[in-house]
Order: sequence, then structure tokens, then C-alpha cells
Amino acid sequence: MQVKLTETEKIRILNSEDIYSVMQRILLRENKIERNKEHFWIIGLAQNSRILYIELISVGTINKTIVEPMEVFSIALQKRTVKVILVHNHPSGNVRPSEEDKDITDRLIQVGNIINIEVLDHLIITDKSYNSFSDTGIMNELERSTKYLPPYKLQERIKKEAEKIGEDRGEKRKALKIAQELKNKTFPNHLIVQLTGITEAEAKKLKAQKDKSTKK
Repeated sequence: MQVKLTETEKIRILNSEDIYSVMQRILLRENKIERNKEHFWIIGLAQNSRILYIELISVGTINKTIVEPMEVFSIALQKRTVKVILVHNHPSGNVRPSEEDKDITDRLIQVGNIINIEVLDHLIITDKSYNSFSDTGIMNELERSTKYLPPYKLQERIKKEAEKIGEDRGEKRKALKIAQELKNKTFPNHLIVQLTGITEAEAKKLKAQKDKSTKK
């Protein structure tokens, strides 16, 4: 069920406080929803992060609501939304995420990746406070999860990570070569570190290698 929004509620989302300012008002509309039950909403955002719509996906019990990926993303696909935010309330007043909250978020992130819809955040709200998965680092943790990652996506991730390691090693070799040339020109260690990005220990090792070579 789509939540009716006023024009003033169709704001541009810049942070979790912006999300909560809108969702708190929706939660407080006592004649619209039953606050003693868990509700799960999805917020669809335009490319410029302005709210396009808020959809009530499901209503559950006092401590649980069932969420299916098909229900979450069907409206987003119909409206060609590229970014979404997940929100659900805890009637108990405790905004600490449960393992089930993290698990469904993990699953929705991976489904979103497959259909090219980015899940930006998940907020747990009450009428007085909220908890943002993005602000607390949970989103970053779940984005690295492989629990619901399809095998082909896992292979793609491993390939990209291997390529990145190769690139990093190549950059490191270049930096060490430049550092060695600077050391040969008697540049001080602190300046070599500053110019090349190598560590102090690596700079000292170059000096030891140069001294050994000179003695020969």
C-alpha cells in the first residue's frame, strides 16, 4: 500500500535524520496504521535522492513482520527506481537490530545488486528514536557478506579483488623503484615516505640495501 505523501514530505534525502523526520510523522498517524505492530516500508528515491514514494510492504505482529524480496522490489522496478531505503518500526521501543533484521537486509542488498537497485540504508524507528544501519557501519558489513551472494556474483567479486591486488602490487613496485632512485640521490627518509607513500620501515630497508651495495 502506497503511503500518501504531502509535497513537503517529498524531500531530498541527505542523511538518516532526513529519513527519520518523514517516517516519524508517518508512524505517528495513528488513524492510518497500528503502531503496536511491526510495519515494513520501502522508500524509493530519484537519481537526485528526492523521495518518489513510500510503500508499506507488510504489517506483522508486535515483534515480527514477514518481508519478501519480490514485494520489496516490485514497485521499485515498476517505477524504475535506482535507489531505495528500508524502514521498519519496533513497537517495543528498542531500536537495536536483531539478527533477523540483519539477515533480511543482507538478502535484500544482494537481490538489489542483481537487479541494479541499490539499498542505501535500513532504519529501525520508534516514535522517539531510530537506528540507521548505514550510520552504525552495519550496511558496510552486510555489503561484504557472501551469504546470499549468487555463485556468479561471488566469482565476479573474487576476480575484481584479485585484479585490485595485482594493481596494488604494481603500484607498490613503482613506488619502491622511485623511492630507491630518491635514496640513491641521498633524499632523507621522511621526504621519501612523503613523496612515494611507502612506509618508514620500507624506506629504512632501502637505506640498508644501499649501504650493503656500497660496501661491495
